[in-house]
Amino acid sequence: MTDTTAVIAEKRGQAFWITINRPEKRNALNGEVIAGIARGYHDAQDDKDVRVIVLTGAGDKAFCAGADLQNSGAAFAMDHSRPNVDYADLLRLSQNATKPAIARLSGVCMAGGMGLLCMTDMAVAADHVIFGLPEVKVGVFPMQVLSLLQEIAPRRLVNEWALTGEPFDAKAAKEAGLLNYVVPAAELDAKLDWLIGRIVDKSPTAIRRGKYAMRAIASMSFDESIAYTESQIALLAMTEDAKEGLKAFSEKRKPVWTGR
Repeated sequence: MTDTTAVIAEKRGQAFWITINRPEKRNALNGEVIAGIARGYHDAQDDKDVRVIVLTGAGDKAFCAGADLQNSGAAFAMDHSRPNVDYADLLRLSQNATKPAIARLSGVCMAGGMGLLCMTDMAVAADHVIFGLPEVKVGVFPMQVLSLLQEIAPRRLVNEWALTGEPFDAKAAKEAGLLNYVVPAAELDAKLDWLIGRIVDKSPTAIRRGKYAMRAIASMSFDESIAYTESQIALLAMTEDAKEGLKAFSEKRKPVWTGR
């Protein structure tokens, strides 16, 4: 377990939990938080025993309320000698990860927190959670968040959220495709454990190569995508996990995955 001021990283069985640990600041983003999440992703990727990443915020008030605005202007400051910014690099890192990630939301999710939500593969939220893109209220815009959000939610809704800055509830977030499940707060961790359980008993190899392929075909045309995926299924069939899965099926037993 690694405990820093801003982020806690902890293995819980086959899950690697990354917890933003600034509840007094509504788990707002700063440089330390962004670096801590990125470090957690790297550590999870490097640990062969980790099967799933859980991204959450400490306490029940906020998942992440966006950038820390207390030091006015600092949240949006940029070193113009660098082509990339750290928050954008975190989103890039998440999209290239080959282990699935689940967002666990027990409190408000706003602005940059919406980007953290969108960078995960699945999400479970308590039914009281409020969402929003309030950037226009302080004279900015959810620029980087849109890169992922536009691929998940309907454009008309994204337009409304970004242009009005008004909040919306968990029911609306689920209907828009941002969430997989909305449950009472008391049932949040049970639902999360259930979802983790549905991942860790499956082939690590299939998930790893599958996530890689889903990322690769995201911007392809149908003709490009079908050509790529027909080659990928042939390669996947040659792995130890695929052979074990087919053998276990024929023998009517549970497969024993090696992740190879």
